[in-house]
Amino acid sequence: PSSTRVPRTTRRPQGTKITHMASEAERKKVALRRLGDATFSKVDKVSAELFSLTYGAVVTQLLKDYEDVAAANVQLEKMGYNMGVRMVDELLAKASLAQCASFSETAEVVAKVGFKMFLGVNVEVAAATSSEFRLLLSENPLAEFVELPEECSKLEYSGLLCGVLRGALEMVQMRVECSLLRDTLWGDEVTEIRVLLKERLVEEFVDDDE
Repeated sequence: PSSTRVPRTTRRPQGTKITHMASEAERKKVALRRLGDATFSKVDKVSAELFSLTYGAVVTQLLKDYEDVAAANVQLEKMGYNMGVRMVDELLAKASLAQCASFSETAEVVAKVGFKMFLGVNVEVAAATSSEFRLLLSENPLAEFVELPEECSKLEYSGLLCGVLRGALEMVQMRVECSLLRDTLWGDEVTEIRVLLKERLVEEFVDDDE
């Protein structure tokens, strides 16, 4: 009797593609860490103690001026925003970064390059999606040598960082909302910042002839 020959097909083991994607993501993270280290080596350094004390003096003055913790929180975020708007140009110039393909990739650049360049610390990314990510700081130079008095227990001492992130990302066409979820000064193990993408902005070009 005649038989029908069935073509043999080779199946790729399940999980191969996922493993490949994961290893590619890890390679990108390693490359960004190296870029962060290289960029950090190019910038001028200041004493961590001097940096912390100077920032502490700024926060203290804000509390004296506004006599209200909530108002000081607002001002710290605004101050950070104005800094972020300017700092992003320096980051892009010194790090020679390519455009990010996704919001989660943006998170890695912020953590591995941005924070390393300006604060000299390594930051981890958690819960990254297409519209949100969280940054975990086990080290926070802003909070060194600081202890909050009881009347300032709700002070968002590191809220400046939220403003910096909001200002910097807005300059690259991403309107975000940043919030301080945890802080070592509140007794937490790490400082955690949540970054939520609200809108991708469209860059408008003005015709000089108009």
